[in-house]
Amino acid sequence: MTAKIIKNTSQALSYWSIFFLLASVFLLNSCYYYPNEQVIAQPVQNQQNDTAVTQIYFYPKKGQSTEQQSRDHYACYNWALDQTGFDPSVSSIVPEQRVRVVPMPPPGHDTVVMSIAGAVLGALIAGPRHAGDGALIGAAGGAMAGAVSDATRAESARQLEEAYQNRNKGRDLHNEKMALQFRRAMSACMEGRGYAVK
Repeated sequence: MTAKIIKNTSQALSYWSIFFLLASVFLLNSCYYYPNEQVIAQPVQNQQNDTAVTQIYFYPKKGQSTEQQSRDHYACYNWALDQTGFDPSVSSIVPEQRVRVVPMPPPGHDTVVMSIAGAVLGALIAGPRHAGDGALIGAAGGAMAGAVSDATRAESARQLEEAYQNRNKGRDLHNEKMALQFRRAMSACMEGRGYAVK
């Protein structure tokens, strides 16, 4: 009888030690710091928008030579620069970057990890007779908790991406306004020197 009690006690202790070992592994895994976001900056393919705003086309109405056209263009460029304080060749219009925030670890990671951990813990808690049922219940609970964690991480990444897209709108509007003023000044100068400007 005593041998049977000792055997049952040692068996129960082995189950509980496995449970505590897995629970500690699970807790330590959840304490590991994953960076929430990975920022990937990708330049937009169409970088000609900045030059298109300040680019003008002109045609000599008075038969000016190519050399004269070049001199007039240079003089009008410098005059427009003096008038507006904007130089398109060294402007502060930064080529737009598309910032995409990728949640780290990838979506679905927490759902899988938590469902596996829940299944293991559920099987251990349920004991050897009801291990299958305990594993199913633990896996379902872990999957729900992991899905909530994944959804929260994805929403945080979306909000951060939106913040990156909105941060420079004021500066971009100011630079576009300056570029438009430069174009108008350049066009006025070229028209004054006898060119048709478009």
